[in-house]
Amino acid sequence: MISSLVKSLKSYRKSGYRLTYIYNSILRTGYFPGQWKVSQIVTILKPGKPAEDVKSYRPISLLQILSKGLEKLFITRIQPILQSTQIIPEHQFGFRRKHSTIEQVHRINNIIHRAIENKQYCTTAFLDISQAFDKVWHEGLLYKLSTFLPDNMYRILQSYLRNIHFRTKYREAYSSLRQILAGVPQGSVLGPLLYLIYAADLPTLANSTTATFADDTAILTVHEDPTMAAHRLQMHINKIQS
Repeated sequence: MISSLVKSLKSYRKSGYRLTYIYNSILRTGYFPGQWKVSQIVTILKPGKPAEDVKSYRPISLLQILSKGLEKLFITRIQPILQSTQIIPEHQFGFRRKHSTIEQVHRINNIIHRAIENKQYCTTAFLDISQAFDKVWHEGLLYKLSTFLPDNMYRILQSYLRNIHFRTKYREAYSSLRQILAGVPQGSVLGPLLYLIYAADLPTLANSTTATFADDTAILTVHEDPTMAAHRLQMHINKIQS
């Protein structure tokens, strides 16, 4: 029993050394393996929905475990740069440490209560981008990454976002490989962070409050005159739209 345990430990160490070598090679060359960029989409039928309707299925994206391990390692390297450059705005509470949905809700709630106490009007717009993670423009994201990342890190992410493919599994059948031309990889570790960087330059105004959680956005304006409060809100929405 002890000998088999020793063999297992030796095998584990060898695997760890090989994996470390692969990860270091990727970080050094800036090339992300193509096989790690193929996601398998498993479809799950929603309860009470007709099986013959495509919209009745919830797609689940399955990615390579080795890819997720490298993504976690890469995030530890990119986080200090994001903090020093303050790329992600303070009003963004999604996928950030020491930030949560509840804290963002309290922040909005306090603004509304303060307006009521001061006998002011608070106008609010809630925005939700449909399929936001699937609509990220790769070239636009890469341009934004190139403005603050070192060249070696940028090349890794450039390789990570190029030539992404997926295939769908239904029961025991598989579809052919299809290329993904937009969006961050669903189910990935880096995907949420890349989306926050992509949407970080959402326009803000001094006389309104912006509150975001991933792709959900709330805009609040407060004023004694309801017409002016609505006007400021509309100005902010127009700026976001443009």
